[in-house]
Amino acid sequence: MSNSSSIRHFFLLALADTRQLQLLHFCLLLGISLAALLGNGLIISAIACGHHLHTPMFFFLLNLALADLGSICTTVPKAMHNSLWDTRNISYSGCAAQVFFFMFFITAEFYLLTIMSYDRYVSICKPLHYGTILGSRACAHMAAAAWASVFLYSLLHTASTFSLPLCHGNVLGQFFCEIPQILKISCSKPYIRELVLITASVCLGLGCFVFMVFSYVQIFRAVLRIPSKQGRHKAFSTCLPHLAVVSLFLSTAMFAYLKPPSMSSPSLDLTVSVLYSVVPPALNPLIYSLRNQELKAEVWRLMTGCFQEH
Repeated sequence: MSNSSSIRHFFLLALADTRQLQLLHFCLLLGISLAALLGNGLIISAIACGHHLHTPMFFFLLNLALADLGSICTTVPKAMHNSLWDTRNISYSGCAAQVFFFMFFITAEFYLLTIMSYDRYVSICKPLHYGTILGSRACAHMAAAAWASVFLYSLLHTASTFSLPLCHGNVLGQFFCEIPQILKISCSKPYIRELVLITASVCLGLGCFVFMVFSYVQIFRAVLRIPSKQGRHKAFSTCLPHLAVVSLFLSTAMFAYLKPPSMSSPSLDLTVSVLYSVVPPALNPLIYSLRNQELKAEVWRLMTGCFQEH
């Protein structure tokens, strides 16, 4: 039996048992991470350089791309390192840092998606007041409030989790460190402060989800009242990328954390964890750039400009 003071490292879940599969997983993760870095990097550069994209929608999309970059850079590099060098260990401090940054960027993404649903609601349901309600100062305040609250929440949650005594070994059933896996090896049931944080997390998550559902109910009602078919199509086209990203994010995360224990298996759990932690950051840029002509044109101009310079 061990305790948290004697634990110097943790063992993560191996992505594969054979050397050939480990190298295959390394190549797959490398490809996904490069796609995520390229896609999100292009979106950030296009929005920063394209002055006509300096609108609330693209401002929040830039913040979402930053969160996606941070999320995939938190989990994938260590998984690639372990697959390439056939190891499973991560230091105690490294695990704590991974927990903090993963929670920080994932929660930030959820908050930003909630704010973006409000942006779409104001744009479609209150178009005449859009510039007044979502001015540059209001957008900056909302983004700053989201990042600051997420930082404080992640810091408190991480500190509370790693203050628990650990006495069920140091083997985690995940390819990266996350709070549910740390709680599984703690000596007893979570302390009151941890239960309070978990309860607050559920309430905040449910509140954001209800807010997004309410926003889209109002959006659909407003769009269906638009007389022209072209007007309805244009209104829907501005919402579809956000709706697709929200659906991808929530469906994978909810299946990962709310699936019944009878469905759990090492291979399924590993697949689901990759789906909600690695795939969305790589797909989000593709979803937005394919559906948004302004962004697509700016990304293409940026890429062709770079090639012409060289």
